[in-house]
Amino acid sequence: MIRATEKARHLMGQIVKPGDWVVDATVGNGNDTLLLADLVGPSGRVFGFDIQAAAISATRLRISHLPQVTLIHAGHETLAAHLQTLESTGDRPALAAAMFNLGYLPGSSKNIVTQAGTSLAGLEQALAALKINGLVTLVLYPGHPGGADEAAALRSYAQNLPDNFSVAHHARTDTQRPAPELLAITRSG
Repeated sequence: MIRATEKARHLMGQIVKPGDWVVDATVGNGNDTLLLADLVGPSGRVFGFDIQAAAISATRLRISHLPQVTLIHAGHETLAAHLQTLESTGDRPALAAAMFNLGYLPGSSKNIVTQAGTSLAGLEQALAALKINGLVTLVLYPGHPGGADEAAALRSYAQNLPDNFSVAHHARTDTQRPAPELLAITRSG
C-alpha cells in the first residue's frame, strides 16, 4: 500500500510546475523541501517553515545549492505574515501548493509536536493564499499523543470548507492501529 507521504509527493508532482511558488509548512529533515525545489525549478520559490532550529539546519544542508528556497525559522501559523512581507517588496505570491507533514521531527524529541491550533491557523492561511487549481496536502499522524485530536480537528475543518474547495481523505482501513492519513485539498474557484 502506498504511504500517505508518498501519495502527497505524487500529488505535488502532478500540480506543481516550474516557476510556481509553494510552501513546505513543516520542513523537518528537508525531504519535501527538496522535492518542491526540484518541481518549481530555479524560476520558482519554496518557502519552508519549522519551529525547530535542528530542522532548519538539517534542511539547509540539503538545499544549500538551491537559491529558490527560503527557510523561515517560525511556525506555519505565521505563513500569512511572511507572505505579506514579500508582497510589500513588490512580489505577489499566489501559492500553487503547500505541504504539511505534521507530528514530530523524525529522530528528535517526540515531546515537540505540531498542535491543532497552529496547524489550523497555518492551513487557513495557506488556503487563503492558494491559487485556483492549487493543492494543499496534510499528512496526519493520529498515533502519537495529541495526534488524534489534531487529526480530528483538521478533518472537521476540511469537511466544512466552502464549495470552491474539494477534499480527498486517504486513510488505511485495514489496521486497528492509528495509521498516517492524507488530506488533499484543491481550490477550484
